[in-house]
Amino acid sequence: MGAVPAVPVGTPHLTAEVSVEAAAIVRVRVPSPLRSYTGSAEVDIAVPVLAPELPPTLGGVLAALDVAYPGLRFRMIDEQGNVRPHIRLFTGNVATRDLGATIESGEVLMIVAALSGG
Repeated sequence: MGAVPAVPVGTPHLTAEVSVEAAAIVRVRVPSPLRSYTGSAEVDIAVPVLAPELPPTLGGVLAALDVAYPGLRFRMIDEQGNVRPHIRLFTGNVATRDLGATIESGEVLMIVAALSGG
């Protein structure tokens, strides 16, 4: 087994404590038809921030949500990578279907699922 290289005392390590912001925290409001995945009406999701000038995207939030709650993304995003027709996504008071739209740390993503039946 190889030896682990020594790190000089006082050398910063790449941890969340040292970096300015390693992840953006986004609160996600989950509609009742999807709560069987999360067990809650709201969840906080940590989305990696690659660089300060590259804030996370809506697609990144949904990917992180799927890591935490497997299968959830498939209920919202189809096989072609588009938001399913019965799903609406809101950041603030703005509806969007653009998965490349940026979302800042501390923002709320609200997922709305249309109900149908008869």
